[in-house]
Amino acid sequence: MRARKTALGLIVVAGVVQGAEPVKDVESSQLERQALMLTVYADDLALVREQRRIELAAGRTRLALRDVAVHLRPESAMVHAAGAGGFRVIEQQFDYELLTTQKLLEKNVGREVTVLRPNPSTGEDRRERATLLSVAEGPVLRFADRIESAAAGRIAFDGIPPGLHDRPTLSVLLDATAGGKQTVELTYLTGAMSWKADYVASLAPDGRSLELDGWATLVNRSGAAFDNASLRLVAGSVHRARAPSPARELAATEFAAMRAAPSEPAAEALGDVYLYRFDQPVSIAENQTKLLALLSAHQVPVHREYVLAGAEWMFRDKVRTASQKQRPATIMSFENKGSELGRPLPAGIVRVYARDSAGALQFVGEDRMEHTAKNETVKLDVGEAFDITAERTQSAFRRVAKNVVESNWRIELHNAKEEAVTVKVLEPMPDDWEIVQESLPHSKESAHRAQWQVQVPAGGAAILEYVVRVTS
Repeated sequence: MRARKTALGLIVVAGVVQGAEPVKDVESSQLERQALMLTVYADDLALVREQRRIELAAGRTRLALRDVAVHLRPESAMVHAAGAGGFRVIEQQFDYELLTTQKLLEKNVGREVTVLRPNPSTGEDRRERATLLSVAEGPVLRFADRIESAAAGRIAFDGIPPGLHDRPTLSVLLDATAGGKQTVELTYLTGAMSWKADYVASLAPDGRSLELDGWATLVNRSGAAFDNASLRLVAGSVHRARAPSPARELAATEFAAMRAAPSEPAAEALGDVYLYRFDQPVSIAENQTKLLALLSAHQVPVHREYVLAGAEWMFRDKVRTASQKQRPATIMSFENKGSELGRPLPAGIVRVYARDSAGALQFVGEDRMEHTAKNETVKLDVGEAFDITAERTQSAFRRVAKNVVESNWRIELHNAKEEAVTVKVLEPMPDDWEIVQESLPHSKESAHRAQWQVQVPAGGAAILEYVVRVTS
């Protein structure tokens, strides 16, 4: 080894360090995978855990782990030795620049390339060496006697530049204590994967029960395919700053448990979120959306309710319009309990269908269901009632004192159905309030809500009148 100091104070080292241990290069693709576990969160995040069986030599090896996700987070990647043998990780890097024509040109700027031009007479390629000067607006080439831009012909490269791969690659420099086959465990977080829950509710002809089917929609935009993965879905929000570290080595029993195959995923508490475990292996390709069955429940009792709601501003001042015409909202509810339900239900859109006279399913409305724990009630606003109408009138308004007002209200309900209905009139009251007169008794749903249950006969009408005093 020789060294000298330049005028600029730089150290220039020439020669080869004697006795330096050679580094062996080993590549591993998804073909070496023995087990794969995928945990997908709802907010564009997934945890990938896999085991590969790889032949390693004793000493230092540069292991190229191919077929990882393009959106792999390098700071989260961890590589361990599982089972017999062992190695020490010295460094790791993520090479995510994929091999394309433009990248190949950019990486070869300043290098010599071969330009191939066909001979017009013979059709054989004529080779000429040139230096690639720029590719900003097309290749600029310097030949021995000239410089050309947009040169005709094909450019041949001597090799693939370092750091450029045809697939995303995690490169790990490791030091193995012994040679032979070893089980390498890789764990990392990736973006561009997510899932959401969707539900289909089919009403029975009498409207008193429904069938509920839940689906998990899994979207993979991570840039990698995952075959025969043990899938887990996490319902709930995970704070990224306190997310569990993926560095933990998986117990052998966790990977062995991938072979079971129940018909529906099992839900288990994981801190303050829920984990849905699909023990049936799942495969999802790159840029693929896949639907997986979450649950199926039959003859779930359903309750239908009609709710007519006012607005808080109406009780503070005089209403200028003579009357307001409204339609009550149709609220459907069911209990999350029973042998086929009674489990944590992840949030999602519930689409409700009913059968027409010919027996065909027709879409009648949808609503978003929030995360629902076991034994809680699911309430869905599926639209406005067509056959039930209301006319709301402020018949009087007066200021009793500087900060006290009273208003008289009349609500006339009409029912065109062939059966009697009950309409819940729900009024959000501002500040301090008191019902001083009413035609039907009210109840307090909360400190700022008054409600009346109004019975409306089939093909008939009913009237609710009340006077409210508000103190601000």
